[in-house]
Amino acid sequence: MSIRIFSNYFNKCGINPRVNHQKLPNIARSSNVQPSRACTNSVTVSAVPMLKKEKTSRAMRAYLQRAREHDEFMKNEKLVFQIGKRHLANMMGEEAESFTQGDIHRAIQYLFPSGLFSKKARPLMKPPEAVFPKRKAAEFDESGRPHHPFFYTGKPNFYKLMYDIVDSFNELYAFEDKMLRKGLQPDPTQKVDLSGFTWVPKDRLEKMLVETIMDREYEQFVAAFDRLVALPYSYKVKDLIDKYRKPLLEQNKTAEIPEVQYDEKGRAFITTYECLRKRARGDVTVISPGTGDIKINGREIDYFEDKQCREQS
Repeated sequence: MSIRIFSNYFNKCGINPRVNHQKLPNIARSSNVQPSRACTNSVTVSAVPMLKKEKTSRAMRAYLQRAREHDEFMKNEKLVFQIGKRHLANMMGEEAESFTQGDIHRAIQYLFPSGLFSKKARPLMKPPEAVFPKRKAAEFDESGRPHHPFFYTGKPNFYKLMYDIVDSFNELYAFEDKMLRKGLQPDPTQKVDLSGFTWVPKDRLEKMLVETIMDREYEQFVAAFDRLVALPYSYKVKDLIDKYRKPLLEQNKTAEIPEVQYDEKGRAFITTYECLRKRARGDVTVISPGTGDIKINGREIDYFEDKQCREQS
């Protein structure tokens, strides 16, 4: 609060301007000071509040503007994806609520068949989260104050994850002490089994955290989770463990390579049967040494009228 006082006026009236303004009406009576003619008029002392203006830098405003634009863009893309999925389900004669991403892939392949060689050039329909790279949300408010409590670590999401792991440690330790006081032992059948699973790789973890981490930090992440799983009551934090582990790829069947055969001229050849290309079926024979000629149903390469099909064959 600031008080607008005219010092010249009070000097003429013989009043000390440093006195509390609330006591001004009693000053004349207590000090026997007779006000002069210049101060016979009433004096009004008003308290004028000074509003503190929040200043936002130009860089901060641009940062918040980009964050809002990105959020609005993703919101619109999600809406467009949901509308497109409903139209696609209607064309396939299925319910939109039960139309999964696998159904979308099959519908795209059926309705929009493409002979393009590169998969990236083929039509697709995926959720916006799978198409557009993730971006961190706004980390500051308009006053420049960060939202995340671990912001000043430089990698808030990574250290928040490590904090959650330590918090899980403390929770499991307290629960184990409680069970020991009751004379109870952990159930070995509920222990988290990591056989057939591994922790998410470093590149995938960086995408989940939307942060770049070093190899040393990834090793700390793996060591912390290994130690967490080793605890007897680790199944109580199974949701956290399942979020950062993935199953190992198991190849159930291997590609069968046909045996090399020889014709009457002594040339080696291999024949592969039932080669699939959309709805077409064909048997392919490769001869070595060959002449370089291609025969398709007794015809040359001009069997394919489309130049693109010739190049792919």
